[in-house]
Amino acid sequence: MLKSLVGRPIAGLKRLVRNDQLVISVAALVVGLAAAAGAVGFREAIALVQGLFLGFEHELVASGARETERWRILLAPVAGGLVVGIIMRWFMPGGRPQGVANVIEASALRAGRMSGRQAAGAVAMSAVSIGSGASVGREGPAVHLGAAMASFIGRPLHLTRSQSRTLLGCGVASAVAASFNAPIAGAFFALEVVIGHYALSAFAPIVIASVTGTIVSRMWFGDFPAFRLGDHEIVSFLQFPAFALLGVVCAIAAIALMRLTAIVERQSVELPGPRWLHPAAAGVVVGIVALWYPEILGVGYEAMDTALKEQYGFQLLVTLAVLKILMTALCLGAGFGGGVFSPSLFIGAMVGGAFGVVATHPFPELSSGHGAYTMIGMGAVAGAVLGAPISTILIVFELTNDYRLTIAVMVAVVIASLITRVWHGPSFFADQLKRRGLDLQGGHDMAALRSLKVHDLMRQDHVTVSPEATLDTLRDRLRQAPLNELFVVDGDDRLVGTITLAELGEVAFDVSHDRELCADNLARRSPPVLAMSDDLQKAIRRFAEVDEGLLGVVDDGDGSRLMGCLHERDVMRAYNTALVNLRKEEHGETM
Repeated sequence: MLKSLVGRPIAGLKRLVRNDQLVISVAALVVGLAAAAGAVGFREAIALVQGLFLGFEHELVASGARETERWRILLAPVAGGLVVGIIMRWFMPGGRPQGVANVIEASALRAGRMSGRQAAGAVAMSAVSIGSGASVGREGPAVHLGAAMASFIGRPLHLTRSQSRTLLGCGVASAVAASFNAPIAGAFFALEVVIGHYALSAFAPIVIASVTGTIVSRMWFGDFPAFRLGDHEIVSFLQFPAFALLGVVCAIAAIALMRLTAIVERQSVELPGPRWLHPAAAGVVVGIVALWYPEILGVGYEAMDTALKEQYGFQLLVTLAVLKILMTALCLGAGFGGGVFSPSLFIGAMVGGAFGVVATHPFPELSSGHGAYTMIGMGAVAGAVLGAPISTILIVFELTNDYRLTIAVMVAVVIASLITRVWHGPSFFADQLKRRGLDLQGGHDMAALRSLKVHDLMRQDHVTVSPEATLDTLRDRLRQAPLNELFVVDGDDRLVGTITLAELGEVAFDVSHDRELCADNLARRSPPVLAMSDDLQKAIRRFAEVDEGLLGVVDDGDGSRLMGCLHERDVMRAYNTALVNLRKEEHGETM
């Protein structure tokens, strides 16, 4: 039904209108509406779940938790963890939550295609996780939902790879804009994190979607910033060394969060017992901590707002920062669904506020107030964790509606992002993908190579001989073989070895050994090979290591059954084609 209502009208428009830019712009508008509606619905679903588990639906979670029964605060994360575990066990592929990392993977490796079923499961897991008090964020799941909607709407349009990725970015931009009431940040987040370039062909549709998402959000929630910051400005430029040092401290906090999350996730996999019970076990810890520090529950916007108003003391700020790092790592590592952006803002707010108390104390007349440091810390930690300094700076500005601390925020965000990239890695999302065996650090050209598999370019022009083949037979077959290389296989097509003209040497021209030697005697054992599922990046690396122009391709499951061969020239041709297509995409030529 939904596919008929949404997809077919746009598909009909595509047949009538030949201008691809116009078609993708109209699709961006539809995606913007759908993704924003999804983000709004997701927030309302969190409120409903929160009312069920915690007994109240408003976003002042810390205040509400102090007024509700202690047994409910203790048991809500445990019950939520059980529900999340059940969803993860029976409805989610691979038994893991879905988020922004999956969107990046879909953009880089699957031409923007995503599963609607997985998106539905991810939304359910995340709504239950956040509503029951898990220390996770709501923006990542909203982004995943918006991207999945974009993929669904784009299917009947038969878009090119570039257009599909652009439409995916439209869903992301609208979801971010609707979540934060931040149209500029929504557009730049999609371009910086998902698309990877700022070509006009992608920029225009993404802006349309981001603006659409903002309008929908403002119609539903109203037009006001998420946080209200007091009057702050840079009192003295002598504070800039302190702003730079805050960037260093925030980088340490960001690295601690990412590394601790990876440790918990790794240990969770190795623990005995069913994996689906781990979220409930983590919920026990969260519930106990929340009895004394309810600020760590959920997204924590109330606590951030309180820190910006300078109402927390130094000891409480440090305590909340440490606890939020521990609880977020525990929840994400154990399998709760949710994002990392809100926790990053929370940690940054507490770290920045605590740093500001110390920095303000010696020379209060030169300080902008520790509320200003709180805002700067929010941007620095979030930018380092997300690996998106530009869009993070814009998000912080639009969340607070305060541009007077622009230079200070930029300094801290850049320093924190650089230190984190050097000493840890690009981002939290890159960490997630790497733990799944996907490394996208090489850029979109390398990602394009990883999306192509060896079996896509494999040939069947290889020449085989049996282990009993005589030298006379080998000479004859070598003349027919590509690059003068023979593959010795047994009766079950298992690769015994390879023979090349160069390796035969003088024996190739000495007929006196014809009766003494056969292929089995002359074959090179354990020759370099590739598996059918290997990507072309691995193939290029393998060709460079062995300095050969032809490699055998073996079956993935068996590992020794010869399926075909791969020519180095075919791989390089595919690499050059991928580079050309990407350059066209970046310059808008695919439109």
